[in-house]
Amino acid sequence: MYRKIIECIPNFSEGRDQHVVDSILEVFNAFSSIQVLDHHSDKDHNRTVVTILGSPEEVEEAVFQVIKKAGELIDMDKHEGAHPRIGATDVVPFVPIQNMGVQECVEMAVRIGDRVGNELNIPVYLYEEAARIPERKNLEFVRKGQYEGLKEEIRTDPTRKPDFGPSELGKAGATVIGAREALIAFNVYLATEDTAIAKKIAKTIRFSSGGLRFVKAMGVLVDGQAQVSMNLTNFNKTAIPQVMEMIRIEAKRYGTVVHHSELVGLIPQKALIDSAIWYLQLDQFLDDQILERKLDHAGSVSESKQGFEFLDDLASQEPTPGGGSAAAFTAAEAAALTAMVGRVTLGKKKYADVHKEMEGLVHQADELRQSLSNLITEDSAAFEQVMQAYKLPKETAEQDYTRGTAIQAATLKAAETPLETCQEALKVLRLAGVAAEKGNKNAITDAGTASLLAIAAISSAGANVRINLQSLSDEDIRTNISDQLEKIEIETRKLDKQIRSQLKTRSQIELL
Repeated sequence: MYRKIIECIPNFSEGRDQHVVDSILEVFNAFSSIQVLDHHSDKDHNRTVVTILGSPEEVEEAVFQVIKKAGELIDMDKHEGAHPRIGATDVVPFVPIQNMGVQECVEMAVRIGDRVGNELNIPVYLYEEAARIPERKNLEFVRKGQYEGLKEEIRTDPTRKPDFGPSELGKAGATVIGAREALIAFNVYLATEDTAIAKKIAKTIRFSSGGLRFVKAMGVLVDGQAQVSMNLTNFNKTAIPQVMEMIRIEAKRYGTVVHHSELVGLIPQKALIDSAIWYLQLDQFLDDQILERKLDHAGSVSESKQGFEFLDDLASQEPTPGGGSAAAFTAAEAAALTAMVGRVTLGKKKYADVHKEMEGLVHQADELRQSLSNLITEDSAAFEQVMQAYKLPKETAEQDYTRGTAIQAATLKAAETPLETCQEALKVLRLAGVAAEKGNKNAITDAGTASLLAIAAISSAGANVRINLQSLSDEDIRTNISDQLEKIEIETRKLDKQIRSQLKTRSQIELL
């Protein structure tokens, strides 16, 4: 079986008492499969952020135990610090890393939230992808009023009722638990102690105030310096250099400069590489110019083994992975082949005029391969959620209603996931068309193979969409998804004809 790996980045409202911090870390160290990748304590924020990695089962148990421990050691009635907070274990995000999707992280968040609320009597709010109330997707909304404000409102305001646990705060406060993709915690210090400037800059750059998409920011005072404290929720779409340069411009406007910056926790390697490429203006840069990437490539045998393990799982008697996962796997293969055609085109004098276009093609194909790889596990998770929903009790009218609602929600997810596979596979097919038209002619059959694989993925994932639509009771939702799928299939047939024509024109090859 594939080994599943999950990341968790719990935030604790203690950054000054080393004994408490050490006790928290001891909880994680007691679990054999868990690695503590990083921990960062800040005295001004009075906060510690820990990054752990491990198997879902052990991470789930460890997080419950550490919430219990932090609740025993941290008294929120005595807590003060620069960072907003509502509880001893303030926020617990789960991030899928390997062979699992966000939906599995959502399910883990729900299980832990239920357990923390019932066993520890700590109110729990679900946020980000696990949110049951749309407004609670945003952590800022849940933290509104902080611990002191929530202490009163949780008892009197129905909109502050927690998802799990009592509508009353004890000294451990409340905990926010959720699931999300990776984010970057990035802080920029200014050469001033005037926090008003940091707050003005934060307001300018954050998305909620009309600034940069995928940027959350606030201004605080840390170590006597004004700091713009940020969470960057999608560095691929809003890059770190873009954020940094905007802060530099705004700082200059207020008569100051950037003093230095810092990371809290970990950062994806790609974010740093992208930043280096941007600042150094490495327009002709290729990923395989990185020494470590070459070393990683030398270990690609292990990746092949994982592929064979997936086929073993597919052939087993277990219901998952099934056809939807196989479709995503096939589309990921198509993306990989398309990227290969791009790479064997780059650097060739004969194809110098399409160099930029091929660079973009390779980058897009690699991103699609990653997203489709994630969909392999997300599709299995969606089907398993349907099976779990059907197992819910239905003895009473209330139970039957809850079960029916859960079945419909799970079935919708089971239809939406293969639809997303179709959408991503169509993007691959478009790229395969570019590769067939402009890529290295020596690899033109690979472009053709990529197109056929993408088409097969769309066809098979589409069948999975339709089978799940039959069980949905909402006619509007069925129609909407059916219309989306039909548009994908129309464009697929059009692209198929175009690619076949390109192959015949450039190399006299005809596909069956």
